[in-house]
Order: sequence, then C-alpha cells, then structure tokens
Amino acid sequence: MLKTVPIKVDEIYVPTALRKELDEDKTAQAAEDMMEGEEAKPIQVRQGKGRYVLVKGLHRVEAAKALGEETIEGIIVAARKH
Repeated sequence: MLKTVPIKVDEIYVPTALRKELDEDKTAQAAEDMMEGEEAKPIQVRQGKGRYVLVKGLHRVEAAKALGEETIEGIIVAARKH
C-alpha cells in the first residue's frame, strides 16, 4: 500500500488542463465533507520543480484551500511516461 504524507496546500501546482474540470458544486461538497470530519481519499501528486504537481484530487485541494487548511493528505506518484 502506498504511504500517505501531509502535503502543504500552497506547494501544490494545479495544471491548466485540470483546472478546466473544476466544478464549484463538487468543491463545496468536498469542503462540507471535510468540515464534517469525513475521511477523504488522499490526493495524488508528482514531484515538479520545487513543488508538487496535482495528478488527482482537484476538488479536495480546492476545498482545502477554501477552508484555509495548510496541509492535505496525499500520495506522491511517479510522473507518467509519454
């Protein structure tokens, strides 16, 4: 099983292609779930140049930002090979 680690929200870069998928209703629901203490799946990031690049978990990251969270649980994955 992959190990989850706390990742600083302000060190996560969200690629433009992922931003296009942003749905405010999904973000609001994710924020509500976080406030109610529901355990969310960890986000997935890969190492970038001095930051993490989001792979999966856009709405959870945006919800964490909206709630003023400093960290979010995540899994660091390898970059995809093209």
